[in-house]
Amino acid sequence: MAAPIILTTLSYLLGSIPAGFLVGSSAGVDVRSSGSGNIGATNVARTLGWKKGLVTLFADVAKGFLPVFAAHLLDLGSAAAAAAGLAAFAGHLYPVFLRFKGGKGVATAAGVYLAAMPLGLLVVLGVFALAMLAGRRVSLASMAAGVAAPVVAWVLSYPGEVAWVSLVIGILVVIRHRENIRRLMAGEEPRFELRRSRSGG
Repeated sequence: MAAPIILTTLSYLLGSIPAGFLVGSSAGVDVRSSGSGNIGATNVARTLGWKKGLVTLFADVAKGFLPVFAAHLLDLGSAAAAAAGLAAFAGHLYPVFLRFKGGKGVATAAGVYLAAMPLGLLVVLGVFALAMLAGRRVSLASMAAGVAAPVVAWVLSYPGEVAWVSLVIGILVVIRHRENIRRLMAGEEPRFELRRSRSGG
């Protein structure tokens, strides 16, 4: 019983590591004061270039993947794996290291799905890609993927814990995009464009 509790706690702390903030700080930039003010990969890429955006993306995905993978590796069961994934996701949204003001959790959610429902993630990424091609807005594509995830988990008959966690994650992803929703409705949401990295790459 102690192992799942310890893993869940460690998962939250891992999720709380603000990769985007750290990447920005290494370049002398506080990404919370640049662009959208978000610490996620999209804002890092817009602010500092695609290379640093990719580093942030991989780090945020890893935060979601590793706890769920560890739960499976330790054979703790699907409930413990789902709890670990949700804890990591919550850590990214409400990081203890940044006074509980974090990102929107899309990349970390993808990491959770990579470990919990890899085939399902491919479908969810397909939804993201289609929405991105249609609207060229990351926020819209992220919300579409978030809403699709629990449906995909149910249709592909993943464990109930996975479906419920993906539903909670999907709801939180939409809630975290409430300002984007306002801008979309007002026609003010910008299309995604990358800046060249400061190194010139």
